[in-house]
Amino acid sequence: MHDWFAGYGYYSLFLLSFLASTLIPLGSEWLLVAMLLAHYDPLKVVAVATAGNYLGALSTYWIGLYGGDFLKVRVLRMDEQSTQKAERFYQRFGSYSLLLSFLPVIGDPLCLVGGVLRVGFLRFTLLVASGKLARYAAVAWMTIGLGAKVGA
Repeated sequence: MHDWFAGYGYYSLFLLSFLASTLIPLGSEWLLVAMLLAHYDPLKVVAVATAGNYLGALSTYWIGLYGGDFLKVRVLRMDEQSTQKAERFYQRFGSYSLLLSFLPVIGDPLCLVGGVLRVGFLRFTLLVASGKLARYAAVAWMTIGLGAKVGA
């Protein structure tokens, strides 16, 4: 296993983190924890996982952004009035829900809706990247803290 980590650890973490942040139901925290327990650099591990997870969320946002009309009309069956109402609500309150994009089950659809409702790229980036960084940093901090207590 050590040879696998040495050759593919960061690449695998990036790919798994990317896929976990799309509509594919995967988790990447287990690999982050395994790499930290194998004494990988915590800053690099958190940075790679965050970058992969953010870019996966960005791809979901892009699908919502460019497939928005199809998704609104055919999939969500929204008329013009309900679309305007949803846009006003999301513009006022909803975009901050993107901070919760790291949560299982609801996080990926939040990114999709952010694209459908055309949340600005900079706002999307700041909110989503912050939430994902906070999650991976918290997992790393708990892993390192628990590892220090177990090793002591």
